[in-house]
This record gives sequence, structure tokens and C-alpha cells, in this order.
Amino acid sequence: MNRWFRVVGLLAALLPAWEGVGGQEGAGAAQDQSHGVQTEDHDGHGEGPFDLGAMLGHHILDAPEMELPGGAVHLPHWDWAVFHVGPATVDLSPTKHVVLLLLAAAITAALTLLAAQTVSRQGPGRAPRGLANAIEGVVVFLRDDVCKENIGHGYRRFVPLILTLFFFILVMNLLGLVPWGGSATGNLAVTATLAVVTFLITEVSGLRALGPAGYMRTIFYAPPGVSGGMKYLMLLIMTPVELLGKFIKPFALALRLFANMTAGHVLIFSLLGFIFLFGHIAIVKWAVAAGSYALVSAILLLELLIAVIQAYIFAMLSAVFIGLMQHEH
Repeated sequence: MNRWFRVVGLLAALLPAWEGVGGQEGAGAAQDQSHGVQTEDHDGHGEGPFDLGAMLGHHILDAPEMELPGGAVHLPHWDWAVFHVGPATVDLSPTKHVVLLLLAAAITAALTLLAAQTVSRQGPGRAPRGLANAIEGVVVFLRDDVCKENIGHGYRRFVPLILTLFFFILVMNLLGLVPWGGSATGNLAVTATLAVVTFLITEVSGLRALGPAGYMRTIFYAPPGVSGGMKYLMLLIMTPVELLGKFIKPFALALRLFANMTAGHVLIFSLLGFIFLFGHIAIVKWAVAAGSYALVSAILLLELLIAVIQAYIFAMLSAVFIGLMQHEH
């Protein structure tokens, strides 16, 4: 039944973008209504035919307002948080994705602390029950099958990082499936920041493990057994490849998570948008509504699975990249 509530919530979230057709105020008004559904833009000014693209952008992109059951709540704008970095203007005022990011962090911290307290309260030798048992199973799996297998010796110091990445990204992904929610991982700035954190930890830990000479060999690389002029030729070829690979890995992490989460939400809202696009056609509007409802229900189930998979992939690849840097070629 939860999937039906999610669909109803998504439909309710779209209601602020819908301007219902009121009573007739004359022949001119009736003629305008016969050409399609009227809608307000995201600022609430102006009218025109329903714009699916504008609706998608309003509900998926970042915005200085939060959509709640009672209507949109405008977030504060701080003048002191606006500054210039060369030609670019940086605004640190809160936005929808910032609020969702902080909410995901609070939920992650609350769940993990609650699970830890439950385990410590029951004492050693006794398996926890309920949510704590589920969280413990995930923690053990990530520790043994992801961190230990991919990082190897010294993996324990990276377990907190991998666990934090997984649960934090998972909660952010799931917030995009609840009514009036949104996914901060649909923002490239968020996924890029997470990827940069992974990149810095990977490179710094690799430098400490290998030493300066060993770390430089991960950049200036020649295959073992190659000597003479061929060695310098391989150095010339492989050095740009190795250096570029260091930056392609975090780029792929950020882009993969961003693209997968954004694509799912675009598909869901596009299907729901068909209801509004064909709502003025009496013959097909109910068939379109039923078809959109059925497809969105199926996609929401798939999105639930994708939310877990993408969090796991990001955590697993982070562990793989860290493990690769702990050892020389």
C-alpha cells in the first residue's frame, strides 16, 4: 500500500503547479479554457498553457523554497552569505537541497545512534531485534564484504567512512520518494562534493601508505619488465593516462549517482505530467490518468531498489579506489 500513498503524495505535490478551471466569466474565458489547462509559473506570476518542462524543473531542480502540504515555504536569503570569487557569485543562503541534506544527516545520525544504543543495552552475545538488527546486518556486510575484501590490510580505519557514505546517500535517495520530499543526490554539487571527499581520502591515504616515492609511481608508471627506450616511451604514454584516471574516478562517482537519481524523478514527473497535458480531453483523460498511475507505481518500486543500489555502488567503488591506492602497481 505504501506505493499508492507515494503516488498520491506526488500528485498532491504537483497540485501547486495546477490552476484548476474555475467558473465561466464570459464567452472569452470559456474559449480560453477549451485550449488546455492553465498553470502558474514557479513564482506564481503569469498564466499560459501547461508547460511540462517548467514543471519538471520546478520540482527537480534546487529552489529557495520548500513545498509542504500547506503550500510553499520560502527559505530565508542571507545577504551576508553572498560573496564573489572572481567572476563567480557564491550564495550560501539555504535552499531546498541544503535543507534536505541536513535532514538526511540528522536522520542518518539518529538511526545509527539508536541502533548503537540498542545493541549496547542488550549487551554482548545477544542479537538485537527490529531496526537495530537490520542496521547491524548492513554494517557487518559492508565491513566484511566491501571494506575488508576491497581495501585489505588496514581496512578498519576506513569502515566509518564507507558506512557513512552508504547510509547518508541511502537516506538522501529515499527522501526523494516521499511526498513533498526531494533528493539532494539529484544535485550535481552534492554528488561532486561526496566524490571530492572520497578523492581526497583516497589520495592522502595512498600517499601515507606508499610514501612519496611509491605515490609518484602511481602517476609515473611503466609496466614491469620494460627497459631501455621502451620504458621511457611507456612512461610518456602511461603518465597522462594514470594522472587523468585519478580525476576520472571521482568524476564517474559523482555523475553516476546524479544521473541515476535525476533520471528516475524526471521519468516519474513526466508520466504524471501527462495527466495534466491530456486533462482537457474528455475521451482519453481517464485512460491517460490510469496508465500514468500504473506506470508510476511500478517505477516507484524500481526507484526504491535503485536508491539502495546506487548507495551501495558509491560506497563499494569508494572502497575499491581506496584499496587500489594502498598498494603499488
